[in-house]
Amino acid sequence: MSTLTCPDPLPSPAEDCERLHKAFEGWGTDEGSIISVLAHRPAAHRSQIRRVYAEIYGVDLLKPLDKELTRDFEVASSRSRAVLLWAVDSAERDAVLANEVVRKWSPENRVLIEIAVVRTAEELLAARRAYQNRFKRCLEEDVAGSTHGDFRKLLVPLVSTFRYEGAEVNTSLAKTEAKLLNQKIKDNDYSHEDVIRILTTRSKMQLLATFDDYNNAFGNPINKDLKSDPTNQFLLALRAIVRCITCPQRYLEKVMRLSISKMGTDEGALTRIITTRAEVDMQQIKEEYYKRNSVRLEQAVKKDTTRDYEDFLLALVGQVDA
Repeated sequence: MSTLTCPDPLPSPAEDCERLHKAFEGWGTDEGSIISVLAHRPAAHRSQIRRVYAEIYGVDLLKPLDKELTRDFEVASSRSRAVLLWAVDSAERDAVLANEVVRKWSPENRVLIEIAVVRTAEELLAARRAYQNRFKRCLEEDVAGSTHGDFRKLLVPLVSTFRYEGAEVNTSLAKTEAKLLNQKIKDNDYSHEDVIRILTTRSKMQLLATFDDYNNAFGNPINKDLKSDPTNQFLLALRAIVRCITCPQRYLEKVMRLSISKMGTDEGALTRIITTRAEVDMQQIKEEYYKRNSVRLEQAVKKDTTRDYEDFLLALVGQVDA
């Protein structure tokens, strides 16, 4: 469920464009107007705003946003980035996030896993198309070029696969593949081609059945058996895939919790989760956050952010007075 709050009726895109244009004029940027417009408009309407702004003023809305917010939005590009990510559609946003990963990839980075597993097959395909349109390259090729070894074997098929999304489950196959996964884990053969094939190509419903059979047959959830070496980044990546399949909201709640609980907020992770999930399942993530921490997400965001960045994120997570 979305946490986005919007006026009813919505202003016309032209009215919103005029308000945004006025916010960019003068000696200082009117951040409040930018927040009140962009943080309270659904995706389709934001897309129309960007199109109409280019028609009226002859420039992509992202350009004045980048110029003005980088300069004035708390003079912090990592914070103004929240507005810039929010201003583009979901596919282009995922393309931007994926490109940031491949330009500076590290084994600890789980963003490609989020994009490849949490998104639907159609959303992942749209992100790959947006990646080509924006960067004039193929996401799969860039992932192959930036990663190495076992991670390349895992991540390239993960971002390439168009998973079947039907409800059908092959129960016999689930039992067979649960046994196969257990044997490879016992043998510490975590990057075996069968492990990668199963996790990267099977439908989510099929994998849920396989994970259930694994637990029933061997007495442990598969993720527990993948904890044999807590420092092994490849095992952590496999566990992230399993968690994104079994309960993506719980996984994303943990990403947010860790981003806030660190010494110094991880604004990149906080911004990423809020801007990508506000219109999808942020209400469920908020509920998971409260169950886990006994603190409302809005309170945690308010405690660890300031000023315009705080106001913008609070608006997206549904704080009414944001």
